[in-house]
Amino acid sequence: MTKEEIIARALANTGITALNEMQQAVLEAGTTKDMLLLSPTGSGKTLAFLLPLLTTLTDEEKKIQALIIAPSRELAIQIETVFRSLGAGCKVNCCYGGHPLRIESRSLEYPPTVLIGTPGRILDHLDRGNIELGTVRTLILDEFDKSLELGFLDEMKKIAAHLPGLRRRVLTSATAAVEVPAFVGMKKPIRLSFLKETKEVKGLTLRVVKSPVKDKLETLYKLLGELKGGSALVFCNYRETVERVSNYLTKMGVDNGCFHGGMEQMDRERALAYFRNGSTTVFISTDLASRGLDIAEVKHVIHYHLPVNEEAYVHRNGRTARMHAEGVAYLILNETETVPDYVTREPEEFFLPEVARKPTPPDWKTIVINRGKRDKLSKKDVVGFLFQKGALDKEDLGIVEIKESCAFAAVKRDKVKALLARIKDEKIKNLKAKYI
Repeated sequence: MTKEEIIARALANTGITALNEMQQAVLEAGTTKDMLLLSPTGSGKTLAFLLPLLTTLTDEEKKIQALIIAPSRELAIQIETVFRSLGAGCKVNCCYGGHPLRIESRSLEYPPTVLIGTPGRILDHLDRGNIELGTVRTLILDEFDKSLELGFLDEMKKIAAHLPGLRRRVLTSATAAVEVPAFVGMKKPIRLSFLKETKEVKGLTLRVVKSPVKDKLETLYKLLGELKGGSALVFCNYRETVERVSNYLTKMGVDNGCFHGGMEQMDRERALAYFRNGSTTVFISTDLASRGLDIAEVKHVIHYHLPVNEEAYVHRNGRTARMHAEGVAYLILNETETVPDYVTREPEEFFLPEVARKPTPPDWKTIVINRGKRDKLSKKDVVGFLFQKGALDKEDLGIVEIKESCAFAAVKRDKVKALLARIKDEKIKNLKAKYI
């Protein structure tokens, strides 16, 4: 099969009919030279670097041919999901912390063609002798500047020392302020930059919301009541604040999700799934959610805490007003705070009512099925089951996601009670299951 045929088949499998400018440029750059790809979060970098990679993989060699390193578990999982959607027909493994090492170790007994993972977990497998990287020809460091920022320099350096057969390196970043470490060994790389020079995103409205007291919880609640149910990503600088804000909103009857690096992996996956499918429209996070996560267009970005620097500000705002969409970013300021100097446009003030309106609840609710990939359950199985046994209409079922040990399905909120009553004693794919 020619390279063109491989690409055409992969795109057909994903249902994508056309590549964007950045993806086309990466594809045309070929696979012989090192590459530094600079492009914003959400621009399709994953597909851009995976398509050319497909053309370099061979069936003959049952060893690891490509290594992809990502700074977070969620990004690693996202890359694996996109790779599988391409229908390459070769084994891929994804390794990351937060779930049992032994499960990965068993799977790695039969080497994958493509290995994806976070720096710490990849190094752990190396130290235990679970993987051999001498046959790796392509190294992809996705959001590598974020890996450096998170302190993974030593881990990546040690991993690089185990790659004697490396022929090509691809580094991606969502920021131009990057310095490629010497250990990567890049030689005259092709540099493709699709980052805009302007610091302010076109289509982004900036607003200041003033909190009359130092504690901003009540101000945030009032603001959410004015957003008419639109999706909101609330950024805090500390994990403890994320928890505090989430607990307060829960007490106030606001469905919300929270996300930070100290959470268990399953809790992080659940929070992301609920936000993606619209079961929660308020998502509170540290800067971990500012990039590298598979989150669709967000209508409102709320800076509960001021960003630590300009780069954090830009990446947070990058979660809204993408492509040709419009979005709003809010800076909540208490009496001791002022608009940072790096905000070059004067934000308009957004005035809140004296009496708070209760935030609009989501239209969707997630039901959880305690069966997943390990039970050979597919998205098609879940959809068919909910239509046939659950008697749902097409418009009553939203996004369905299958995880390792469970499945999430978004259902119109007013249909959930009747649905659960209908399926409580039913088997899915001839398996007993719990439906919550």
